[in-house]
Amino acid sequence: MASSPMRLASCPSPSLNLVCKIPISLFGLSETSAIGYYSERYRAGFALECRAMKKVRDEIGLTNVIVMIPFCRTLEEADRVLAVMAEHGLVRGENGLQVYVMAEIPSNVMLAEEFAQRFDGFSIGSNDLTQLALGVDRSAAELAPLFDERNAAVKKMICHLIQAAHAASRKVGICGQAPSDYPEFAAFLVEAGIDSISLNPDSVISVKQHVANAEKKGMEGRRPHRSLEAS
Repeated sequence: MASSPMRLASCPSPSLNLVCKIPISLFGLSETSAIGYYSERYRAGFALECRAMKKVRDEIGLTNVIVMIPFCRTLEEADRVLAVMAEHGLVRGENGLQVYVMAEIPSNVMLAEEFAQRFDGFSIGSNDLTQLALGVDRSAAELAPLFDERNAAVKKMICHLIQAAHAASRKVGICGQAPSDYPEFAAFLVEAGIDSISLNPDSVISVKQHVANAEKKGMEGRRPHRSLEAS
């Protein structure tokens, strides 16, 4: 099967029918950890983000902008953040609004079917997913040798997520560092059926070649189109 045409995207443009995913969150950071949490103390800031998003979509006309929710641990958090968004005029499905969720916690993978009922797509955060799947603090120098997105456990989780999402007709992308650092990891993602890959600009050309080669090796029956996005 011939390789599919690649689409490179770095900014929103309705005329080109490109997609820009913008993360917004009812979110705070602990003073002792880089792991965030949903906090009432950030409610006013979240309201401001929602107003900005509504302005971008409704007034400026960039309706191709997709909202992306980060670090959503539970289904209850998903329901809560969607409800708060709706309070501020961002209703999923209204005026074509799509809401994606970051898949960066093992619970997102294990409950992929249930999260797919609440969101329109997934974006894999491979850095955090690796950290939490392997129990490795990626900011700890002593544990750095153990941090590897190519670990079999991480790859198995990614495959499961893609299969579950596609069964629910949901798209899956990835925005972690691994595809830029390891071209063979990008080839693995193609074989797993990923829909889009975000890359560092300086790695787009080399990774694109790896993706094209992977698609030539027998991708019949897979999704025919993937996009590479310069992040």
